[in-house]
Amino acid sequence: MSAVLDQFNKMRVIPVVAIENAQDAMPLVDALIEGGLPCAEITFRTAAAIDAMRITAQRGDILVGAGTVLKIDQVKAAVDVGAQFMVSPGFNPKVVAYCVENSIPITPGISTPSDIEAALELGVEVLKFFPAEAFGGLKTLKAMSGPYTTVKFVPTGGISPANLVEYLQFPKTLACGGTWIAKSKLISDGRFDQILSNAIEAVELVRKA
Repeated sequence: MSAVLDQFNKMRVIPVVAIENAQDAMPLVDALIEGGLPCAEITFRTAAAIDAMRITAQRGDILVGAGTVLKIDQVKAAVDVGAQFMVSPGFNPKVVAYCVENSIPITPGISTPSDIEAALELGVEVLKFFPAEAFGGLKTLKAMSGPYTTVKFVPTGGISPANLVEYLQFPKTLACGGTWIAKSKLISDGRFDQILSNAIEAVELVRKA
């Protein structure tokens, strides 16, 4: 397991964020770190993503990755500004192969056994189950993952404080994507106090899992 995946395994919750204004990256990271989650998956859902990744990576005290990675060019741009891992919503074999060939940690999205086998063919064994709740949640994940004894999952999409512990207690869950911790409106409204509270709550729930 890579150093990045080791960090995932330690934190168990990966904050997933969409930052509209790159200037919000610094106070956001302060809140996440103070809350006990020194990690941010910054998604390519906004024009500010690359600048936010750069600002975050320059700090040196947080694990920063790129989310919603759809193209190889995005991988290159993210790596250039210091992103340490990639996450994609689906399984794009070209993107995944490029990351594998260049030793860039990637957690590609999957929702079917065929996706899992395509990932295994490329040597990737930590996969993002997405969108988790929309595709049947933990019940689906348990059934689908049965034949794949070496694979670990990062369920994302619909995970919340209400179901986090249940997901984390499943032995094949490495970590969960935490989209609720720092929602875009909280960031844009400057509600970093609430983001801090959400991070603290997530860490407390991890301890219960």
